[in-house]
Amino acid sequence: MTSVAGGGVVLLPGDARVIDLGGFEVLVHAEGAQTAGKFSLIETRDPTAGGGPPLHIHRDCAESFVVLAGRYAMWLDDREFDCPAGSFVYVPKDMRHTFRSLEAGSRKLNLYTPGAMVGYFDELAVGIAAGMSEADLDELAGRHAMEVVGPVPEGYL
Repeated sequence: MTSVAGGGVVLLPGDARVIDLGGFEVLVHAEGAQTAGKFSLIETRDPTAGGGPPLHIHRDCAESFVVLAGRYAMWLDDREFDCPAGSFVYVPKDMRHTFRSLEAGSRKLNLYTPGAMVGYFDELAVGIAAGMSEADLDELAGRHAMEVVGPVPEGYL
């Protein structure tokens, strides 16, 4: 990553910080510290089909998704959407949502506005490596203004 006078940032291919979460990985393209808190941008890579988080709510940010490859099932409130590559999904703050990869090799961008959630993934990686429980996940989510409102899927922890 290269910082440019006046606040610019250039991240070349291969420069993104990688967070290994076991069943998937997160590439950090931009954190709130780099964007004056305006947004965070990550890319998720799902090597197998079926992965995804529990149903949850972000209390401090909106989340947008762009599906880059593969396909995801996205749930917003009580509606399910089949989202192939090229799909865009916007989830406002305080809306229940989740997703599941439907194809191996699926990839997507997640944009959090304002900047949020990168710390959650950093802590989740440490927790998964240590064998975190569902109660630990609830506590972690709460520290990052997120509320888990559904069961934790097999393989997430």
